[in-house]
Amino acid sequence: MERLPRLARSLWWRGLGMLVCAAAGLSAQSIEFETGGLHYQTLTRAGITIMFAELPVQIREYAILQVAVSNGSPSGRTVKGEDFRFIRPDGTVVRATPAPAVVEEFLEKGNRNDVIKLISTYELGLYGMGRFRSTNGYEVRRRNAQAELYGQRLKAAAAASAIAFVTTRLRPAESTDGAIFFPTQGKPIGTGKLVVNVGTEVFEYQVGGEHAPGQLKTRPPAPSSSSQ
Repeated sequence: MERLPRLARSLWWRGLGMLVCAAAGLSAQSIEFETGGLHYQTLTRAGITIMFAELPVQIREYAILQVAVSNGSPSGRTVKGEDFRFIRPDGTVVRATPAPAVVEEFLEKGNRNDVIKLISTYELGLYGMGRFRSTNGYEVRRRNAQAELYGQRLKAAAAASAIAFVTTRLRPAESTDGAIFFPTQGKPIGTGKLVVNVGTEVFEYQVGGEHAPGQLKTRPPAPSSSSQ
């Protein structure tokens, strides 16, 4: 008779273990959502949340990701744009261009059209994220960059310096945002895997393919009242 309780306990613990493993597997998957006309993926690890969307514009040979990072951990974390890399299906690794290099290129070759496209597209996505409020991101950098600047190239460089994701030390409860520039010869980033390292934590997102994360999605039409 004692075997039945033991067997029941054994099955209960085995089932609990399976549920824990399943939950762990689910927590490793990014969550997808639409806002501001863009399709985002978000993933949280050790209290750090990173979400991104590919902007529907290519500027100066770059595919651009809009990235937002929030620190919900009890300790400070440093996030760098250079810690973002894109791995294509053939194993080719495309690393994000460091912010200073992007700014320098805009200073040398920037024009008015670059400025308009970059600012309007980025702000459209950023302000569409109604639930996200950056404490140390684009808005702060934009105000700092709006000094007395003259000339199209200086303005283009200032816009790039405000938008580009720079190395940031986030204290607990702080957040930031910025654009990550991937050199893609002016093409969309395509299908592959986005990998981000923050300290010892590794964030991985599947981009493109069947689910097409990072791209716009069409919502299914709502059922009509006549069909109910």
